[in-house]
Parts: sequence; structure tokens; C-alpha cells
Amino acid sequence: MLDEATRQQSFPSLSEMTYLNTAAEGIPPLEVGEALQTYFRDHQLGMDGRELHTAQREAVKALTAQLYGLSADEIGICSCSSEAYNLAAMALQLQAGDEVVINDLDFPAGATPWLQPTSPAAVKVWRNRDGALHIDDLIPLLSPKTRLVQVSLVSFFNGFKVALQPMIETVRKYSDALVSVDVTQALGRIPLDMTDVDLIISSTHKWILALHGGCLIGVPDSRADDWTVPAGGWFNLQDPFGPQQYEQAHSLKGAASFSVGMPNYPAIYGIRAALDYLLGVGVDAIADVTSDLVQACYDGIRDLPIELLTPNDPDSWAGIIAFRHPKAEQIHQHLLDNDIHIMAHAGRLRVAIHGYNTMADIEHFLEHLHDALNQVG
Repeated sequence: MLDEATRQQSFPSLSEMTYLNTAAEGIPPLEVGEALQTYFRDHQLGMDGRELHTAQREAVKALTAQLYGLSADEIGICSCSSEAYNLAAMALQLQAGDEVVINDLDFPAGATPWLQPTSPAAVKVWRNRDGALHIDDLIPLLSPKTRLVQVSLVSFFNGFKVALQPMIETVRKYSDALVSVDVTQALGRIPLDMTDVDLIISSTHKWILALHGGCLIGVPDSRADDWTVPAGGWFNLQDPFGPQQYEQAHSLKGAASFSVGMPNYPAIYGIRAALDYLLGVGVDAIADVTSDLVQACYDGIRDLPIELLTPNDPDSWAGIIAFRHPKAEQIHQHLLDNDIHIMAHAGRLRVAIHGYNTMADIEHFLEHLHDALNQVG
């Protein structure tokens, strides 16, 4: 991934394009495709394949635990971050008078369960200033009524990385709230320190370079009672086929309660291969190599006639740089015409830089961004 030979071996499609859109979709290495073939061979064994499927699931839990700083027993797997947050809302069982703090840089999956008319809690919004979430602005939102503070470690919107440990210390000082953190835009891209986080959630089709249909849940044992999902199912239950199966149902504790039904084993095989691949490369190595690329990209953009959305603070960067322009769609089309892939939405353009990117990618992007800006005037 970090040199030309291995890049071509695992990511041959990148030879045909400049791909800077991992924050939307990661490009999986060929090893993930091979894992899908392994799943199919195992599934052809019928019920005898279940043991092999289970081994893959346990491997994913162990690998995720390494990245989250937890044990394998503190990891659960469901289908996507939206499902995870809706299950988390069930577990929290909010009451009238409770308060939840969300923020305006978060992805909808983490914010909207608490905004539904059926949610009885009052929602407070931690609003950004100049693209950053400031701890001083969080303090007035916290009280003894605060049950949850939800944040993304890295914002999908502009790439801002929250100062997580100072934030957690502030939450603990001014409330008894739980802290849930979405690491979808960070996992596999930057090293994580999830110390004292109560719920960790990540999708699997972005920076870890795996597949759709997966979400990796982390719940420390100390918070298992807080995050036990009272959902129907079977895979999440203590004794789903026991003598009282039609009289009562009791969920497994913590992370295990987020897996309510048959696991999505094809995705799990792919996730296992992707995590093996990333851990073989090393997340620290990815972060080190790409830091120069992010800096070069930011330096090449900041003086252009665009509106930067990413704060000018390298300590708050991960892999995303975002900006606005009134003619964003025309700029985006010019880039696509030159095989450069970034994200465009509602006037916002977003660049996402991963370990399979090179300085040549950044230079190619900047060259054609200049051309596009000159053309649109």
C-alpha cells in the first residue's frame, strides 16, 4: 500500500485514476475479493461451513479489539452505523427530562435517532465555530440531566478531528453523561486512543477498505449494562431456544446485544481480510506517510479562490480536506473528466487522502483544480 509495487499488486484499479474519495468509499485491496471467494467456498459446505464462518467473526472481533484498545469480548458486529445508533437509542431508554448533546459536524446516523418525535429527550446542539468544535462551547450544554454526548472523532463534513480526551474530561467534570464516538472517518487511517469512551461505532466500507453491510461496535465491560439493547432477535439473546423461549427474552450484555440476528458473513470475511491487510501495513505507518500529503494538499488549496471548510490546524487533521465554491459541480465535472475522483455535494467539495495515495495524486489534483478554477472564473 505504501510503495508502488505493493500498491499495484493490491489496488490495480488505482493505476487508472486519481482516487481521493475514501471518505465516501474505500477501494478494497484484492485480498478482500479473495476473502469473498473463501466465504463462498465455505458456504458451499452448508451447515458445516458455520464453524468456519464463526472463526472469521471471532477473528474480526479480535482485530477490532486491537484497534479500539478493548478485548474481543467487548466487540460486537451489526450491519451499519445507522442500525448501531438506533439500537443504542433502544439501549439508552431515554425519558422525559433527559438531555442529549449532538453537534453540527456529525453524520446524520449519529444525530437523528435523538431527533425523532418518539424520542422524549431534549436535544442540545454543540455548534462549530469556524469549522471546529470548541470545548468551551460544550460546557454550557452539560448538566446533571445530560445522558449522552455523541460525536464523530473525525467529521465527515470537513475533516475536523475533535480533541477527544479533553472533551471526555469535560463531560465527566460537568455531567454523568455517556460518551459515544463514531470513528468511521478515522478507523484504519489514524491511530486511535479510545480511553474512557463508552460506545465506539464504525462503518466498514470507508477507511478500513472493507465492504458494505458491516459495523464494528465497542462497549467496555464497565459500560455493558448501559449499552444492552432490549431488542428481539436470537443471536443477541441469552437463551433464545430454551424452555422459556416464548415466555421471556433477555439480551446478552453490552456489545454482544448489538448483533440481533444472523451475522452478515460475506461482509465479515471481507472485513477480516481488510483488517489483516491494514494491520500488516500499520496504521501508524499510514498516518506518517500521509501526513505530508495532507499538508501539501492543504498548502496547495488555501490561497485559491475557494472557501476552506477545514480549519487551519494540523493537530485537528486526519485525512479529509473540504472546501466550497459556487461552481462546485462544474469543478467536480472537470476533475472527473481528468480521472480525478473527489466528493461533491451541495457546493461542498471534499478530498480524502489514504495510504494508497501518492504525492503524484496530490499534484495531479492541484494542477487540475487550478485549471478548473480558471475555467469557471
